[in-house]
Amino acid sequence: MASKTTLNAKNLEALGTERLAALLIEISTGSATSKRRLRIELAGLQSNDEVIREVTKRLAAIDRSRSKIGWRQVRTLKKDLETQWRTITEIIAPNDPNEALEVMWRFMDIAGSVLARTNDTNGTLLSVFSSACTDFGAIALKATPDPTVLAKRAFSALHNNEYGQYDGLIAALAAPLQQQGMDQLKALLIANLKTLKIAFADNSRRVSYADGLEQRKQESEIRKFLRQIADAQGDVDAFIETHDDDGSRPLIAVEIASRLLATGRSREALDSLKRASQATSEPMPYEWQAIYADTLEKLDRKDEAQSLRWQWFEQSFHEEHLRAFLKRLPDFDDMEAEEKALSHVAAYPDAHQALRFLLTWPHLEKAARLVISRETDLSGDDYELLSLAADTLRNSFPVAATIALRKMIDFTLGWSRAARYRHAARQLNELETISANITDYGSIETHHAYAAKLKTRYQTKSKFWKMRRP
Repeated sequence: MASKTTLNAKNLEALGTERLAALLIEISTGSATSKRRLRIELAGLQSNDEVIREVTKRLAAIDRSRSKIGWRQVRTLKKDLETQWRTITEIIAPNDPNEALEVMWRFMDIAGSVLARTNDTNGTLLSVFSSACTDFGAIALKATPDPTVLAKRAFSALHNNEYGQYDGLIAALAAPLQQQGMDQLKALLIANLKTLKIAFADNSRRVSYADGLEQRKQESEIRKFLRQIADAQGDVDAFIETHDDDGSRPLIAVEIASRLLATGRSREALDSLKRASQATSEPMPYEWQAIYADTLEKLDRKDEAQSLRWQWFEQSFHEEHLRAFLKRLPDFDDMEAEEKALSHVAAYPDAHQALRFLLTWPHLEKAARLVISRETDLSGDDYELLSLAADTLRNSFPVAATIALRKMIDFTLGWSRAARYRHAARQLNELETISANITDYGSIETHHAYAAKLKTRYQTKSKFWKMRRP
C-alpha cells in the first residue's frame, strides 16, 4: 500500500483545491513552460476556441522569434513544442477535429523557422516535428476534409520539406487522402517534376554548378515522395518508374525486388537483381545477396540458394548468411553445419576477422582458443577488437582475456603510444584483478612475472607508471 506521502493523484487531492492552487502558482513561478501549460488548462475551462487562441498565439510567437537557439535552450523549447502538440491532439482534436487539423498545419509550418535557428545536430527538435507529423492521419480521418483540398495542402507542405520534417506525411495521410487525393497529389508532384526538367533544359548553358546540384536535389526529393505514394497505393510499377535508369544500382535493385517479391512477381524480381549485378564488376552487397537467395527460393531453386548462402558466408563471414543457411537445414544437420562453419572461421588466415566473428556469433570457447593458439597473429593495435575480446572472455576464459589485454599493453608501451598510456594503465590493473581467478596459466607467464618484466623493460616510461593505481 502506497504511503500517504507518495506523489500520486489520490494523495494530492487530499490537499484541497486552495492549497493545490497555491502550490501550482509557487511551482510555476520562474517557469514559462509551466505557466503556459496552466493557461491552456484555464482556457479549456472557457471553451475550445480559447485553447486554440492560446496555442496559435504561442506558435506565432515562436515563429516570429529570430534569436539563435543554443544547446541550452533546446530542451526547454522541446518541452514547449511538445506541450503545444499534445494540446492539439488531446484537447482540441476531440472537440473540433477540423480546427485541430488547421492548428496542426500551423504547428508544422513553424518547423522551418525553428530548425533554421538552431544547430540541431542530435535531431532533438526535428524529432518533435517528425513525430507530430504522424498525427495528421488520425486527426484528418476525424475531420474528413475534401481529399483534393487536402492533397493541395500536402503538396505545399512537401514543397517546404527542407529539414525532412514532412518525410512521414504521405504515409500519415494515405487513408484520409483516399484514392482521389492520392492521385491528385501524385499529379501535382509529376507536374512539378516536369516543370523542373523543362526549366533546367532551357537554362542548361547558363546554370551554375550549385544551381545544378539544387535542381537534382529537388528532383530526387520529388521522386522520393512519388515512391511513397506508390508504396501507399501498392503500385510496384509506379515505384519502379520513379527510378528511371537507377534500377541498375544494387541497393535500388533490392528495393525493387523486395516489392516485386511481395506481390508474387518472383521472376521479375530475379531479372531486376541480375541487371544490377551485370552492370558492375564490384562485389554485390549483403542486401543484394540475401534477397537474391530468397528470390531463388521463391522460384523453387532452394539448393542453388543454399549453395550461394554458404559460398557468400565463406567469402564474407557475414553471420546473417550463415544463420539463413542453418535455418533451412533439418534438425541435427544444422548443428553439424554450424560446427563446420565455425571451424572454417577459426582457421581463417585473418585472425582478427575470425575472432570478431566468433565473439559476435557468439562461440566464446572457440574465440578463447583462437586467442591462445594464434596469439602471434593478433595485433595489439586493434584496440576495439581486443577490448571486446577481453571484456567478453574475462569471466569464463580469463587466460584468453589476459592475452588480449597484454597484447594491447605491449603494443602501447613498445611503440610509445603516449595517448594510450591511461588505457594501458587501466588494462594492467584489470590484469591484476583477473589474475585472482587464474589457477593455471598454461603456456603463458604468470601475472607476477609479466608485471615484473614490464617494469624492467619500460622503467623509463614514468608517465605511464604514474597512471597506475597504488
